[in-house]
Amino acid sequence: MNKTKIALIGNPNVGKSTIFNYLTGLKQHTGNWTGKTVDSCEHAFVYENNQIQIVDLPGTYSLKSYSEEEVVATNFILKKEYDIAVVIGDATNLEKSLNLVLQTLEMTKKVILVVNLIDEASKNGIVINSKKLSNLLDIPVVTTDARNGVGISKLINEIIHYQKESSFILKYNPLIEEELTGLNHEERYQKLKELEKENLMKDKIIKNTIDTAKRIAKEVVKYTKEDYNKKSRLLDQILTNKFTGIPIMIIMLFLCLWLTITFSNIPSDLLFKMFNFFEDKLYFLLEFLCLPKFLIDLLVLGIYKTTTWIISVMLPPMMIFFPLFTLLEEYGILPRIAFNMDHCYQKCNANGKQCLTMLMGFGCNAVGVTGSRIIESKREKLMAILTNVFVPCNGRFPTIIALITMFLVTTNHATSSFLSALFLTLFILLGILMTFIVSKILSLTLLKGYPSSNILELPLYRRPKILKLIVKTMLEKVLAILKKTILIAIPTGFILYLLANININGENTLNLLSNFFNGFGLLIGLDGMIIIAFLLGFPANEIVVPILLMGYLAEGSLVDYESLEVLKNILVNHGWTLLTAINFIILTLFHFPCGTTLLTIKKETGSLKWTLVSFILPTVIGILLCLIIRLLFFLF
Repeated sequence: MNKTKIALIGNPNVGKSTIFNYLTGLKQHTGNWTGKTVDSCEHAFVYENNQIQIVDLPGTYSLKSYSEEEVVATNFILKKEYDIAVVIGDATNLEKSLNLVLQTLEMTKKVILVVNLIDEASKNGIVINSKKLSNLLDIPVVTTDARNGVGISKLINEIIHYQKESSFILKYNPLIEEELTGLNHEERYQKLKELEKENLMKDKIIKNTIDTAKRIAKEVVKYTKEDYNKKSRLLDQILTNKFTGIPIMIIMLFLCLWLTITFSNIPSDLLFKMFNFFEDKLYFLLEFLCLPKFLIDLLVLGIYKTTTWIISVMLPPMMIFFPLFTLLEEYGILPRIAFNMDHCYQKCNANGKQCLTMLMGFGCNAVGVTGSRIIESKREKLMAILTNVFVPCNGRFPTIIALITMFLVTTNHATSSFLSALFLTLFILLGILMTFIVSKILSLTLLKGYPSSNILELPLYRRPKILKLIVKTMLEKVLAILKKTILIAIPTGFILYLLANININGENTLNLLSNFFNGFGLLIGLDGMIIIAFLLGFPANEIVVPILLMGYLAEGSLVDYESLEVLKNILVNHGWTLLTAINFIILTLFHFPCGTTLLTIKKETGSLKWTLVSFILPTVIGILLCLIIRLLFFLF
């Protein structure tokens, strides 16, 4: 069997991961914005007795090794532990992609250029002469529409039958060429790296590369529509306008939340009823198998009930919010949101790309932390990591929605979802505002400094395929998060049941712990059992409310309830007021990250110090806000 190893490299947002997925059959997440791939991924597949191993490198604009993703890509290309470098280019902006192609050719002569998004280019009247481009660079050039698999088989054939190295040599001005005279390919590259250490020479080398990319693009690209990007420019005039951009962004957020709240209640109730129906059957089955009663209660009332409760609460909002969020991502709205907020981050001495990591945090804060790799500055990367927890992840959304519906909205059903979405939007905006405030404070204290220069790319608007988007979101996001949550919920249900059923001096362990923290809880407008619920909910935010209910009811297991009204009565009977509900929401928004996120922070920073800061900072903010709100309730 013939074996070929290829390095897959390209600018962000050109469909590199889509090609990787199509070739390998994997489901690496893709999206219409910069920064989706921030680490390398490797996989192999077999095609007609040929094994092709692919290394998908992080998206990068350059191989000059400035940002973290550039370092990863550059080091891999330099090691040459591969047979061919496959560079993915953007047919809608070939000039930008050619800059990376030229840099790659300086490092290796074994290159194939894939001009992707050819369908988008065709729609916009952009015609690329791939044959002429191939002759100019002396490398194979393949045009593809990766989303629909067009051109992929031709790419595989080019990889399998690749033979000769490119003879292309990037010519520089006479001053630089004089230094390169008589050097072979390897020596030429090393000499260029030495010359780049001198600022004057570096500027000339970069300018020469850019000018060459422009010249080649001019020769091979033809525009048949004079106003090919007119629609995009008109939309950008509205969505990125300093007066209309942010209000429209807030309205979009509100609509996503309103649709989530409106359509998640019915499937949630159906799931509760389904799981309750099977609970009795499971209990009967285990009794039939003659298992001890304590073990049956542990399995059914502890593990099964806790796990199914979390699924019933979490799954419906995720099934609605994530497809809506992905729709904005695929269409190209999220990069515009980052563009609108860039000025705000700059005012806080932060990096505008921090907005992109914040948006990733809406799905999972751990993903947002990993996404911080797209930020070049170490100081600004730390700032993004420390503040990512201020936006609610999927595990906190259902809790906040339920509490808003129960305690802040008392109107009829026709307008309740509208008001719930409005309150939820305000709480999320509070989290975003806190991101700005804390970023500014960090830039003046622990992370002193000024914002670095920043490039935010605005990709073309793309009309996503709705059905394919929904399926992809369910498989890649919803089910993946649900699987992780269930794996956490099962041992948690086991521990909770034991704590709720092990008595010391006639009182269960949960109540003893609650009494210990009750004084502190009352001080901040909560109670001891709520504090315990947050502490024991450290593995995952989804389990805070199940712990709370198990502790309140002192029944050793979760209670069945038919509606939020029943749940509200349980909470009110245990002393909950409007103050308790508001401060519970505040503490849900502002408290230590979950265990998964903290482990990710430790891995990304490599520092116990910053991991501790990320634990303490949001918790202190949450406690202070609860104290302030309790004081305001006392005064007014």
